[in-house]
Amino acid sequence: MTQQKSADKNLQNEVKRLDVEGVNAHNAQQLNQDLNDRKHMDALNRDTTTRQ
Repeated sequence: MTQQKSADKNLQNEVKRLDVEGVNAHNAQQLNQDLNDRKHMDALNRDTTTRQ
C-alpha cells in the first residue's frame, strides 16, 4: 500500500471552507450560495448527457 505524503485534498478544502466564517447571517448566506453555485457549475461541466 502506498503512503500519502500530504493530507487528502478534499479534507484540505473542507478545512479551508470551515475556516471561512460569515460575519453575520447575510454574509454567511452569501458564502453558502457561492459554494452552491460552484458545485452546480461543476455538475453542469461534468454532465455529458446534453452534449452532442
